[in-house]
Amino acid sequence: MGCGASKWRGPGVVRRGRPRSVGEVVVFLPGLRVPRTVDFSQSLGDHLDKSTVERLSSLRATVMTMAMQESAMALKPRRRATRHGGSGTANLLQALEDYLPVLLGLVKEKLAVCLRNKVQFVWANQEDDAEETSMADAWYEVLSVLHLMAMVCFLQANSLLLPRSYGEGHGPRVSEESRRATVDVFLKAGGYLDCAINQVLPQIPPEKRRALPVDLVEGNLKALSLQGLGQGVDMQLGLAIDNPKATLAVKRRLACEMVKYWQQIKDSIPELPLSDGWAKKHTLFVKWKYAEAKAAAYYFHGLILDEGNTEKSQEMATSSLQASEEFLKESKRASEVFHSTPPTSRISTPFGTTKHLLDMIPKETLSKLQNNQDLNTQERTSNTGVSRIITPPPPLPDFPLALNPEEYELPQLGPLLKKEANH
Repeated sequence: MGCGASKWRGPGVVRRGRPRSVGEVVVFLPGLRVPRTVDFSQSLGDHLDKSTVERLSSLRATVMTMAMQESAMALKPRRRATRHGGSGTANLLQALEDYLPVLLGLVKEKLAVCLRNKVQFVWANQEDDAEETSMADAWYEVLSVLHLMAMVCFLQANSLLLPRSYGEGHGPRVSEESRRATVDVFLKAGGYLDCAINQVLPQIPPEKRRALPVDLVEGNLKALSLQGLGQGVDMQLGLAIDNPKATLAVKRRLACEMVKYWQQIKDSIPELPLSDGWAKKHTLFVKWKYAEAKAAAYYFHGLILDEGNTEKSQEMATSSLQASEEFLKESKRASEVFHSTPPTSRISTPFGTTKHLLDMIPKETLSKLQNNQDLNTQERTSNTGVSRIITPPPPLPDFPLALNPEEYELPQLGPLLKKEANH
């Protein structure tokens, strides 16, 4: 492998650990990238104190074991919802946070000059067409750790958003507490990814950046960060829908912000290898949620326009509601394709924004069309009764994006590495 970067591909071979089914998916994550075994004593034994090498080895081995366990659990077709996202994911996140300050000793201070490129770090990929990527650069390891921390947060969020039973007489549901908690988890994930983009990627030389797997390229990291924000706004919109005090204007603003996030995701996401299951599912997830966001935005926009008294506002309200119905159908089709694409997944019980749209858009659109039979912009097919948009919908209002990732800074060096650096 030398001291550069390499990718291992198995031509004609099914990727190790490739699942056939992954259970219910509310929050997309492309599995978990898992670190492969590294021998620190061979690479660093002549440069660092024995206790420091053992500490590095122990921390990374713990991360590797826990990541493999959580990856296997995450890919089970049937897994239970947990109230706080799961103790296993919390323990893995803590193990990564313990490892990072020690790892940073290889890239910071005086140690970086002689140690940064000594260790050949290897990680299994999920979206790249190469099964694993090896690189002799400790910044690659830092980047991989931050990406894994973010994906663990996504795993926690998905667990929080699976329906749970809360006692006799009530069916499974996603609680308000879980939805609020998920917003904070999404913001934390965004902080890890933004740190990776702004503080870590610039440290990796251009030739090595070109060798990074598609999982870690800037566009994919940015798309995942934006996904967390887009799904966070989705949770906020669902809570606003359930709140009788929330105005239509508030709901429309949140829905329009959601559209902007998913548009940015669509613009940021790199070209993914569509022969690969995870990458294909990732592309389909973006298509699904982008269409759903537009359905929500046009729906609430149409309801506000419908409050106007002019013929023009009524025409625009009708075309907006028709647009919302068409985008809802598009999102349902995209959802079905997403879930049927290997690794297959199950559609979770609708809640929040999705449930409201499924319940209300067909009713509101039909009611509006029935009340505006004389409008030239309304046409019905004779055999299916499906409305078609003749007049293009009015443009959506443009609102500034309010949700931002939680700020995250790389931690300070651990005490053992500070001691080594002083040597």
